[in-house]
Amino acid sequence: MSDVCIVGVGIHPFGRTDGLSGIDQGVFAVRQALGDAGIDWPAIQFAYGGSDSAGNPDTMVDRLGLTGVQFINVRNGCAAGGSALFSAQMAIKSGEFDIGMAVGFDKHPRGAFNALPSEYNLPDWYGEAGYMITTQFFAAKIKRYMHEYGISPTSLGRVANKAFRNAVHAPHAWRREPVDIETILEAPMVSDPYTKFMFCSPAEGGVALILASEKKARELGKPIIRLKAATMRTRPPGSFEVFAPSLDVDRTPGTPRGSATRIASADAFRLAGIGPDDIDVAQLQDTEAGAEIMHMAENGFCKDGEQEAWLAEGRTEIRGQLPVNTDGGCLACGEPIGASGLRQVYENVVQLRGDGGGRQVPGNPKTAYTHVYGAPGVSAVTILER
Repeated sequence: MSDVCIVGVGIHPFGRTDGLSGIDQGVFAVRQALGDAGIDWPAIQFAYGGSDSAGNPDTMVDRLGLTGVQFINVRNGCAAGGSALFSAQMAIKSGEFDIGMAVGFDKHPRGAFNALPSEYNLPDWYGEAGYMITTQFFAAKIKRYMHEYGISPTSLGRVANKAFRNAVHAPHAWRREPVDIETILEAPMVSDPYTKFMFCSPAEGGVALILASEKKARELGKPIIRLKAATMRTRPPGSFEVFAPSLDVDRTPGTPRGSATRIASADAFRLAGIGPDDIDVAQLQDTEAGAEIMHMAENGFCKDGEQEAWLAEGRTEIRGQLPVNTDGGCLACGEPIGASGLRQVYENVVQLRGDGGGRQVPGNPKTAYTHVYGAPGVSAVTILER
């Protein structure tokens, strides 16, 4: 079975764009990706699109062209983009299609996400008790993790500080001003231990990726960037997840401790035939500073607790052992749900092409990893190789 390749990428800058709808931003990204691939819209044989609150992606055909193309909407929380990409690559792997698209966009209102208990098969009392407020969930989760593994508040600050520094060099990022670590740590508290600089914000933006079979990619004359693995998994029993904040009673040593991320990550490495030590650059879900820390371990890049030393020694910096969130991640870009997971892949394509400018990872990177996580406990991972 031949590899699936990414032959075109496009992005509408993230943040707040008054006067443009989410659909507008998605269409912008699609047209940019088509231009990057050197093709026109009628060449696209199928599309998968994700949006949480900005309309159905398949309505884009009114603007792009009424070609009769198969266009399927994907709604899967923060993992919508990763899920759209997973579906798109499967369509090509099946041999049914040669070239298609994964697209995601969103335009969220200002303020925190307003998830409803009924959308997640939860009783009304769950929301009335405040458990649907994700800032509180994330804070409770990292508090427990910090206690168990000796992670300091300074490490949370280091993650946010790195994000804003990296984003200075990312034209598509929203927050492009560096913030010193003292300001981050001393800022108003939102949910202990997180200050206001340690959370991402709901945002706007759009990303489109054009995928093709290797044969089609060679016909187009594009640089070969292979999608070696794309996995998407739901949570196993006993994991501690958004809207499922509980653990198994049996926490004895040696008890398997799974999560959607650990499953998706292990499957991705198996499919790609490589391990964590082979990855040159990684984009990890960082809806809040502690998520990046926990996900470093859940994705197999270090052991629980080792993040404290990794961050103090700068191992996740652009020039470090494993550069993480080179464009500032969700912390600096914000999170338009439909586009967020695809932004990570967009950034990795930029890095593998060597087009990162001031944020470019040195040493001619050849492998790149993305991980996105969302409610109610779903995770998607990709591994690219050139």
